[in-house]
Amino acid sequence: MAKRKQLEIQFIGEDEEGTSCTVTHSTVSASGRFLRNKRRVNARNTRQQGMLNSKQFSDCFEKIWKIFPDNQRASFTYLDCLWFSWYMDELFKEKVLEWISRKHIFTKKYVFVPILHWRHWNLLIFCNFDKPLQSNTQTTCMLLLDSMQMSGPRRLEPTIRKFLLDVYEAEKRPVMKQAISKIPLLIPKVPQQRNGEDCGRFVLYFISLFMESAPKNFSTTGGYPYFMKEDWFAPQDFDCFCKRFKLCS
Repeated sequence: MAKRKQLEIQFIGEDEEGTSCTVTHSTVSASGRFLRNKRRVNARNTRQQGMLNSKQFSDCFEKIWKIFPDNQRASFTYLDCLWFSWYMDELFKEKVLEWISRKHIFTKKYVFVPILHWRHWNLLIFCNFDKPLQSNTQTTCMLLLDSMQMSGPRRLEPTIRKFLLDVYEAEKRPVMKQAISKIPLLIPKVPQQRNGEDCGRFVLYFISLFMESAPKNFSTTGGYPYFMKEDWFAPQDFDCFCKRFKLCS
């Protein structure tokens, strides 16, 4: 049985009754799985009440992941939706990097990294890291998808590049800091949310659509892949997705 370690983690979200709650004592297994023990501390409604919390996000992601057949999932892997947030806390950074190193994420063409920061969800995708960084045939790059670009997603770039360098070092893969600095971080103009609560739902829909459409030979030559545009999907398509997975706010 995997050993469990008590960590002091603050998690702000909602409980099943839709009220604000905070987790201050949580159990984390050796594999990095977050086992939440919820303790309600504040029952009043909040402005962020309609946002997905990490448990809702993870539950829906698992459903999406299982929809795709094994041969289609073979090109993808992902990180737990809270690992990037924990990485940003010095108290947990070393442990998170240890968990990530066990996954050998750079053996896959695409790596999904959900980011929950500043009470906002983004999606980071590592592309073509299964090839040498200086490959002549495929473009190694990072995509940062943000459904509220007015929030300034580019300000995450220094942390993303440090995270990438630390993951390489944790996996004991030789890489120069200069090489990491040259990897393009692209921010496509994707459809934007219509309120302040749907960012987590958009990230899940981005993941679902990307898994459906991502090309086998990803390249940024001539711009982003054909499917990644401002009109990538219509609002009614997003609404249908939310209803299908019971994500309606």
